[in-house]
Amino acid sequence: MNKERFNELLQASLKSEDTEEWLDVHFNRPIGLAFALASAKLGIKPNTITILSIFLGVAAGVMFSYTDLVHNIMGVILLMFANFGDSTDGQLARLTNQKSLLGRALDGVSGDVWFFAIYAALAIRMQGQMIPFTNYHWGIFIWILAFISGILCHSTQASLSDYYRQIHLFFLLGKEGSELDNSAAQREIVKNLPKEKWFDRLFHSLYGNYCHNQEKRTPNFQRFFEKYKELKVQADPRIPDVEKELLEGSRPLMAYTNLLTFNSRAIALYITALLNCPWVFLLFEIIVLTSFYIHMHHSHERLCGRLLAKMEDIKS
Repeated sequence: MNKERFNELLQASLKSEDTEEWLDVHFNRPIGLAFALASAKLGIKPNTITILSIFLGVAAGVMFSYTDLVHNIMGVILLMFANFGDSTDGQLARLTNQKSLLGRALDGVSGDVWFFAIYAALAIRMQGQMIPFTNYHWGIFIWILAFISGILCHSTQASLSDYYRQIHLFFLLGKEGSELDNSAAQREIVKNLPKEKWFDRLFHSLYGNYCHNQEKRTPNFQRFFEKYKELKVQADPRIPDVEKELLEGSRPLMAYTNLLTFNSRAIALYITALLNCPWVFLLFEIIVLTSFYIHMHHSHERLCGRLLAKMEDIKS
């Protein structure tokens, strides 16, 4: 394949400049595309790549449970290849037209499995170590710290970051360019599925709960979006101005959605693991990334509240 065709396929995999990270555009996506093209030639299925990436991510977690440099370097390499696999499976599915419900489900949980293994590994690694500047072992406290960092912070940050990115893509590219979903639609799908379609029902039930969690945390957006859809149906001529204002207000926040996904978190993990101070990574998650999350959340809700007031004026 020539360079022009490769670049054409690469550009097609990028949704927008607003939502793409520099590291993904110039490093992860090109490598993922190269792997996808090779996999297509070998007849490898996207779901196979996803399952492999899960094993690579868990193996990375195992490596990070050790304190020596060799194991930690192996952990870095394994997690990088797990992330390449996460980029590969989606591009391979698009190249070969093999998108599936199972693939979507696997892709959705793969990153969570990686980091669950990593947080557990870090807790195992540090529980017998001394807390810096004290004469006490971490013990059970490091498990509490890992739980706060991984479950309360990481999962919350990642889910809302993805939601805001899909909102931005919806207003930028339309419904076809976004994966913006809602819990009501998922419940309706479950309702209409026959009982023998147990996997589909389970997937849409779990995904509906995931969407519901996002919706509960964004009340201003939910009210704004309902008014927006109502006036969109009426073809109000001022709607494009509201859409433009949403995009302009949302665009700066895309930097925070990127910070709260994989790359910044992985880089912090690599550095602290290699320097044998992974407790710093947990505190970075809890303090620094949570601060970014709070700013992003409050800013987006304020934006939607302001737009909601404008929508009410349009309606009146």
